[in-house]
Amino acid sequence: MNTFGERFRLTDFGETHGSCIGGVLDGCPAGLPMDVDFVQKELDRRSLTVYNDGHGNTRREPDHVQFISGLYEGETTGAPIAFLIDNKDVKIVEENNFVLKPSHASYVLKEKFGHYCNEQGGRFSARQTACRVVGGAIAKLLLQHYHIEIKSFTKEIANAGNDDTAGALVECIIRNVPAGWGEPTYGGLDARLAAAMLSIPACKGFEIGEGFAAAHMTGSQYNDLQNTDFSFRTNHDGGIQAGISNGQDIRFRVAFKPIPSLPIDQNTIDFQGNPTLYKGHSRNDKSVVPRVLPVVEAMAALVIADAMLLHFPNLKSEKCSKHLF
Repeated sequence: MNTFGERFRLTDFGETHGSCIGGVLDGCPAGLPMDVDFVQKELDRRSLTVYNDGHGNTRREPDHVQFISGLYEGETTGAPIAFLIDNKDVKIVEENNFVLKPSHASYVLKEKFGHYCNEQGGRFSARQTACRVVGGAIAKLLLQHYHIEIKSFTKEIANAGNDDTAGALVECIIRNVPAGWGEPTYGGLDARLAAAMLSIPACKGFEIGEGFAAAHMTGSQYNDLQNTDFSFRTNHDGGIQAGISNGQDIRFRVAFKPIPSLPIDQNTIDFQGNPTLYKGHSRNDKSVVPRVLPVVEAMAALVIADAMLLHFPNLKSEKCSKHLF
């Protein structure tokens, strides 16, 4: 399951401990001007290494993207867009390589794939999200032609001391998606957004519109009534009804657990079940925010771009066809 999307498809590869990561984006219409500087700026948002409170990841990765196919004279050709991002600061913490990292992928990868060291689980690192940001940035460039905007921000973050990590709540708003996008039943736009967000490492919750608060409301409080011009008076559904966009802002929130790698030692076991310590280190972030914000936006952009191409299967770039709206 290394491919995301139906018509606008991102397939990525690579591990945090490998020489590089990269991907192939297929289905992007021909003739889209490729703003490489914009793509790089989105990557730069994700690769921040110092936070305002001074706690940040000590790994230094410039995340310079190199496009190797699918572009000609600054525009997409309609062919698969392939790209690479070199890993520059690879370091394996040897004393932790053969112990089960608490609340990490170590144990489940042992059970599923027979991995007996953490280096083999490098595919499941948040390092992989850089590939999503590249694909999402290209999706944003496509959506910008149709005035669709995607913004996210930190809603909440837990208080944590110097020796701990913090969970966080992120909110995302998607503006100017027209009514009618999204597929019935199993292909609902909200279901696709939920799957996209829950695929991000450390994500543990998704809610759209009023979300879980709706469980404490009555129908008369909740219902989004409409005016005679079909405009809505409220947006409790978060811009999606019956899995299909209704033209209002799409609003959702995503909950992330605290990063499991702590700067302090933790009691655990090794891959043979023997008690041991997971040695604390500073190679990991204190929280997923703010670096996860461009990842949330990227996954949202991939979902919306895919929904657009499913709705308009013969879409070409604005340069080659009339504007849709």
